[in-house]
Amino acid sequence: MTRLFNDPDDFAAEMTTGLAAASARWLRAVPGGVVRSTEADGPTVSLVVGGGSGHYPAFAGLVGPGLAHGAAMGNLFASPSTQQIHSVAAAADRGRGVLMSYGNYAGDVLNFDAAQARLRDAGVDCRTVVVTDDVSSAADPALRRGIAGDLCVFKVAGAACEAGHDLDGVERVARLANERTRSLGVAFDGCTLPGAGSPLFTVPDGRMAVGLGIHGEPGIDETDVPTAAGLAELLVRGLLAERPAGAGDRVVPILNGLGSVKYEELYVVYGAVHRLLGEAGLTVVDPEVGEFCTSFDMAGASLTLLWLDDAPGELERLWTAPCDTPAFRRGAVAGHHGTTAAPQDTAAGAPAAVLEGSPGSRACGARVAAAFDAVAAVLDAEADRLGRLDRVAGDGDHGIGMQRGGRAAREAAADAAARGAGAGTVLRHAADAWGDRAGGTSGAIWAALLDALGTALGDTGTPDTAAVAAAVRAAERAVAAAGGAAVGDKTMVDALVPFATVLDERVGAGEDLPVAWADAADAAGRAAEDTARLTARLGRARAHGERSVGTPDPGAVSFALVVRTAGEHLC
Repeated sequence: MTRLFNDPDDFAAEMTTGLAAASARWLRAVPGGVVRSTEADGPTVSLVVGGGSGHYPAFAGLVGPGLAHGAAMGNLFASPSTQQIHSVAAAADRGRGVLMSYGNYAGDVLNFDAAQARLRDAGVDCRTVVVTDDVSSAADPALRRGIAGDLCVFKVAGAACEAGHDLDGVERVARLANERTRSLGVAFDGCTLPGAGSPLFTVPDGRMAVGLGIHGEPGIDETDVPTAAGLAELLVRGLLAERPAGAGDRVVPILNGLGSVKYEELYVVYGAVHRLLGEAGLTVVDPEVGEFCTSFDMAGASLTLLWLDDAPGELERLWTAPCDTPAFRRGAVAGHHGTTAAPQDTAAGAPAAVLEGSPGSRACGARVAAAFDAVAAVLDAEADRLGRLDRVAGDGDHGIGMQRGGRAAREAAADAAARGAGAGTVLRHAADAWGDRAGGTSGAIWAALLDALGTALGDTGTPDTAAVAAAVRAAERAVAAAGGAAVGDKTMVDALVPFATVLDERVGAGEDLPVAWADAADAAGRAAEDTARLTARLGRARAHGERSVGTPDPGAVSFALVVRTAGEHLC
């Protein structure tokens, strides 16, 4: 278990403060994460990486000369928000463009893509290379998630930046590194987040989960715990079966501990890995054994292979190039000096300005704020249940994310309403706060939903029943555009669409808003429970969708909870 923490909600922020204080030689804190505390003699392309906290040294431990220029740091096991990513990338940019790279998870993709769009709108050339190294997570390589192979892609890209490559060149070698990288992991027991009473998942005594994810996503198989040599054979055999097209016979092996497997154990396993690779006719180049992408205290390990060319070539030169970061160093990087920029606090800045709404809209905004207060209380009460639902085929953090988002939205809505905001502004402030604090897929989706509601309702007049129904339809369209889900995919959309449809129908039939909203909330609740019969087709649960049959989707369940509670105060 994780023993040392204060308030679990503050764990990631306090960890960032401590990391920056201990690692000032390499990095400094900025809102949303960390950036280098050094400057190169001349400007280079900037590499910005990131993801959820809890995986150290990924991602902040890899910031420094020769590797990343910045790391956006989300909450525990949740993707960083759009605001966090944009803040870090803007601070890291040195005028030659930004390459973003991160593991292929739905929440990360949503939020990094949105941040990339903001940067491009501001005139910054920005590209993305997602890491897809985990062979167990999908048959299609493009759909795979990123695990410890992140290091290979980040290191190659960072070295290319250091060597002066332009953005096209950095993107090209990062894509090549990703295409040549394969990983496979196992776990003997799950990890426990700070303040949680139980691990995200458990493995029976004497058994081992094969192909698990670094957030606790279930594996694809379970077997008896083998010997160290047996584990090495399982990992090597699985990766050699996934040899990339065009790869040579030179490989970089990385044996990664996930949190509580000791280095001594890893070295015993690596001895067998090294022998098996040689027996397979492969030449081992510059191997690494240690912790590179952890999962708090998870008992497990993963093996990554980066395939190089037959003769020492570009990938090998970039992989072996010098770098200097808190957690990964080799050689000496020349041409860097400390900056005079003052470290920045990771706390948010001053509240956004509020334009006063019309009297009717201000009254509606006050009701919206009261609804958020009630919603936050419900999500606090239901966080454990939502987490249990999410553990069936996901990583178990949905309840925590909804809880954080609800609390942040409550505070932002109350502040905006107290300053005279209309309904639209109250909702938009709540949207920004929810997305920023919750992170992850649900944070991005709820931010899009609330922002669309606020934009549609505006800050003048008192919204009538038809206007509310139209705003809900706008929110439905925004969610579909943001997440790409459809009815039947086993997501929040399975409850959102019936809610919007029934609300439209009841309003069109002349029902008052309280009755129409209650009917729509009932429909959302039924639809959420009906997702139990579906197989997940999107998100982290996609690779293990069959496990979720019989259990309702946590996103659909939480949506139904929110709209039922909100209706009691809005209408």
